[in-house]
Amino acid sequence: MVRVIIAVCMLLIPGVNVAVAEVITIAAAADLNFVFRELAAEYEKSTGDHVRLSLGSSGNFYAQIQNGAPFDLYFSADIAYPRKLEEAGLTVPGSLYQYAVGRIVLWAGKDSHLDLAKGLDVLLVPTIKKIAIANPKHAPYGRAAVAAMEHAQVYDRVKDKLVLGENISQAAQFVESGAADVGIIAMSLALAPPMQAAGRYWEIPADAHPPIEQGAVILKGAKNQERAKAFLSFVQGADGQTMMKRYGFVVPRSVAD
Repeated sequence: MVRVIIAVCMLLIPGVNVAVAEVITIAAAADLNFVFRELAAEYEKSTGDHVRLSLGSSGNFYAQIQNGAPFDLYFSADIAYPRKLEEAGLTVPGSLYQYAVGRIVLWAGKDSHLDLAKGLDVLLVPTIKKIAIANPKHAPYGRAAVAAMEHAQVYDRVKDKLVLGENISQAAQFVESGAADVGIIAMSLALAPPMQAAGRYWEIPADAHPPIEQGAVILKGAKNQERAKAFLSFVQGADGQTMMKRYGFVVPRSVAD
């Protein structure tokens, strides 16, 4: 009780600086699920600040931010969304940053008998009833999945078997749970330890679909722009880039290089 009273008094004394942990609110694309949990934990450990992470579809977050959602940072799986926010004057000037290029894979559970080495042609196997992808209307990874199937000339033959996740994490959950026989998901999810233990994947060639260019931006309504800049710098730095690479992202040169 005495310690609490002393702490309160210290806060009331003019000129006394007491370190107070800040909260950074981040809207992040669902493909960042595992890597950003690691990044956030490392950042919190090194700074003492708290990261409040919301994961979902890039398109849905874009709509929410347009309507005033109180995020400090937005990490989109499609750089077009933060660019549009920048054009609308909703971002801190000069903060737009392409933080990665994503990759997609064909993923099936470890008990599946599908020969993933056949690539996207395996989707034509008659025993496959459901194929999970993210909803291409608002998820960049869903659009990439459709483009890859079109490139392989299988889309028209399997489109009626598609089940759409609200985001790429939900699409992965459909396959992992057995609700779908196979799925096209983000490599960053396939490389996460739980997914590696649960299944196997085949990497879809990068030239089979448009590049998944992912962008981040600091929002003009950020409560603490300096803390937001600090987190973005952490992602851009050597440690952040190492973590991103470990989850299969192609990243730009580290600002620390």
